Amino acid sequence: MIQEVVRQLPPESTQQAVGYPSLFLLVSLGSLVPVVPTGALVSSAAVVALHQSSPFSLLIVFGVASAAAFLGDICLYWLGRRGVASKNGSKWLRAISDRAAPERLAQAQRKLDENGGVVLVLSRLVPAGRIPVMLACLLGRMPLRRFARGDVPACLAWAATYQLIGILGGSLFPEPWEGVVAAVGLTLLISGSPAVWRRMRARFGH
Repeated sequence: MIQEVVRQLPPESTQQAVGYPSLFLLVSLGSLVPVVPTGALVSSAAVVALHQSSPFSLLIVFGVASAAAFLGDICLYWLGRRGVASKNGSKWLRAISDRAAPERLAQAQRKLDENGGVVLVLSRLVPAGRIPVMLACLLGRMPLRRFARGDVPACLAWAATYQLIGILGGSLFPEPWEGVVAAVGLTLLISGSPAVWRRMRARFGH
């Protein structure tokens, strides 16, 4: 069934014309509203690009994903700063705060004080690490320009990491859909592991 769907896919040029803008839109939205599994999107796009004839497909996926992630981060941080400056806060600041556990926020603030901008890069690579660090930056009144400087290498490293996961998954299987399934499964496993670990610790009292 899946193989039949793959055979009926549109030509490569059509896939690119639709796929790159869709990737940019979804990654931007996922960075702005942290519910979309953006890592899985990038890995899946890398698998598809790996099986395309254009030598620049992977490079384009990397550029689109990192630029979209940066745009989403900057928009979310700007909206969060408006909430910090406002006496009554904002729905965006509350949304960020609701997704940052108090202990993770305290840890992020401590590491931000100790290591500065390096934490921004690591926060993008650690599952569920981006929001606590962003909130720590907001509460610490970090200027938008300084946050943007630290976020550029963070988004580049993030895009490269998840693209590498997709390339590894795509190279292990002859069919693109098999690589997509493997890459999505691996990225979801990586992103979900911290939440599972916290629940296990809470359940067993450690």
